[in-house]
Order: sequence, then structure tokens, then C-alpha cells
Amino acid sequence: MQTKLTEFYEQSQIGQLANDILRSCVHCGFCNATCPTYQLLGNELDGPRGRIYLIKQILEGEQPTHKTKQHLDSCLNCLNCETTCPSGVQYHHLLEIGQSLIAKEVQSTWHKRILRQLILNIMPYPKRFNFFVKLGVSIRPVLPETLAKLLPDEHQQSLFFKPEQHSRKMLLLQGCVHNTISPDIHQKTGQILDKLGIELINEKAPSCCGALTHHLQAESQTINLIKSNIDSWSDSIEQGIEVIISNASGCGVMVKDYPRLVEKYLGRQSPYYEKAQKIATVTQDISQVLKNEDLSSLDLDLKYKKIAYHPPCSLQHGQHLPEIVEQILISLGATLSAIKDKHLCCGSAGGYALLNPKISSQLRDNKLENLQTNDVDVIATANIGCLHHLQTESKVPVKHWLQLIR
Repeated sequence: MQTKLTEFYEQSQIGQLANDILRSCVHCGFCNATCPTYQLLGNELDGPRGRIYLIKQILEGEQPTHKTKQHLDSCLNCLNCETTCPSGVQYHHLLEIGQSLIAKEVQSTWHKRILRQLILNIMPYPKRFNFFVKLGVSIRPVLPETLAKLLPDEHQQSLFFKPEQHSRKMLLLQGCVHNTISPDIHQKTGQILDKLGIELINEKAPSCCGALTHHLQAESQTINLIKSNIDSWSDSIEQGIEVIISNASGCGVMVKDYPRLVEKYLGRQSPYYEKAQKIATVTQDISQVLKNEDLSSLDLDLKYKKIAYHPPCSLQHGQHLPEIVEQILISLGATLSAIKDKHLCCGSAGGYALLNPKISSQLRDNKLENLQTNDVDVIATANIGCLHHLQTESKVPVKHWLQLIR
């Protein structure tokens, strides 16, 4: 793709990076074939190729508008397009640049600004989030139906599995919403690893990985969360932690991206850069850990005979681990239902479901239709956001895939 950036962007580091990405795009349109929003809306500007042109126009001096922002913000950041792209275009890096630039020029509507601030000030902080969910559950009858559906069936107390001591130790990333929405997932993770002779260590001060704030262009908040996590987890690594485990694929893809983000915001000379590289190296999704272990001591829960598995975008496209969970479940004797369009996003995408409810709901309904086609007993997934999003309208139970193992 030919470009003619303004002199300002041509001489800036961000402009040079964006220019390299833009020039790698041959505008073939393969990306649109697998883009959830393009498939749903049918608008070229709501697909990766169109968004790339919009960002190119900004860098070439055109003034962005509310329409420009709307098209960029409708992107789910699912990375499906990058899996499809034959030219290796780093679309999500370009989108990150484009959204950051446009945020400085064009404001969202007032209600979206308020909602964004509520998300940024509550969800990344476990204690605050727990308080508001507990409050919401207690007053559910008076809440609007759309809001009530977002709450868990009941407020659950955080559970901490205390295994036997083992020589092998791994650190669990607890995240910002897990312990409030589904603490039993962490409990199950500990039980499974205990059977495998691995001691699961809980974080001393659970915190957001930074994915939520990053996707909402809250740059200073994101880097503060990243620095705090690096300090905490580096201490654990020095104490002999073998692996940092994520059982939420959305968190895993974020943590593995820490080196790039630290370099972008703090520079390679920062003492955090080398630590970020080490953390990214030892971070694994729980499926990566289990794939390399002897699972003969594990079995499937027999009440779930037919399983529909939804692979989160953050696992199949973000971490490039397609079908890893399916392989483990099949090795344990599972019967998996064939799923149409399993590569497409369910519409959760962090805070996307709150900020873009119409598109998110349509994608969720399409996904559930495909998942429930063959009279399955349970829907399984590997990310807390997908799980909770699908639960709101599913006719069958939705579980984390670890919850199917005993």
C-alpha cells in the first residue's frame, strides 16, 4: 500500500511504525472474509481493510470525525484478520495507534464517556468490582433486565484451594473479575494441578493484567498496572516459580505482550523491559501446561457427554494456540460437537459488550445458535469474558473447560 504521511508523522516513531505496517498491506481483502463486524454489518469501513484506510487517512493529514471513531471502535480486537492475512499485517498494532490518535481529536458521546470511566474505575480493581457485584446481586429485582443479566446468579465468596506442598510451584494469575464471578475456576485449577504434583501459588495482591484498560486507550493506567504486576511477579520468579499460569486466555495474551508494551511506553532502557521479557517467557495458558503433563490421573465429569467448545479469540488468534483445548479434552475421552464458524468472536471482547451492546448481542446470539445446534449437554470455553457473556442467554450450562475435568 502506498502512503504519503505528513511530515510530523513521517518523523515520529509512531508514524514510522504505522507506515511500515501500512506498506505491508496489499489490500487483498482476505481479512474481511473472517472479520466478525464486517460479516455482520457488511460495511467496508467496519472491516480491517477499511479501518486500515481510515488510519492511513489520519496519518496523511485528514481530520478524523465521529464516524471515523465509530468505525475504529467497532473493532473487537479479536485478531481473526491477522490469522487470515497472507501478508502478516500487524493490524492490531496499527489499530492501537489509530485509536490512540483519534481519542485525542474526537470525543465519544457523553454516555459512553461516563460508562468508560465507570469501567476503568471499577472493573480493573478486584475489591471495588466485588463490592459493586455484591451490591448489584442484592438489588437485582429493581435493576433493568439488561443490567441484571450481566450479574452472576449469586454472589460467590472467593475460594482458595490449599494443596499439598510440592517441589514444582506455579503462580496463578487471579485477574480482576474471576474471584467475584467464578472463583470455582481457580479452585478447579488448583485441584487439577495438585493431582499432577504441582503446587499452585496464589498472588498476594490480585490485580488486572491491564488488558481492559489497554483496549480502552487508558495508557497511563495500563502502564501503571503493568509495572505493578511486573514488580510482584518478578519476586515470585526469584522465589522459584516455574510457570506463571493464566486460566483466562484474554489475560494470557496481554501478559505475553508486556515486552512490546513496556518498550513502547517506557523504552528498552527501562529496568522493566528485561523483567517483562522474562515474565512473558514463563507465562503460559493452563492448556499449555496440561498438554505437556501426564494426564492419566484425570478424568472427565460423566454428566457432560456431548460438549460444544468455543475457542476464545485470545487463545486461537492472540496466543496462536488453535485446538489445544480440544486436543486435551479428546485425549480425556470427550465427544466434541462440530461447530460452525468456530473462528468467529462471541462478542464479549472485554469491555466491548458494555460499550457496543447491539453488535455484541448479535454476535453472541449467532455464536450460541451454532454452539447449541446439536443438542449438547454443555458449552465450554477458556476465557472468563466469553463464559460470562454466553451465559447470559444460553439454554445449556456454560462452563470453563477445566470444570469438566475431575
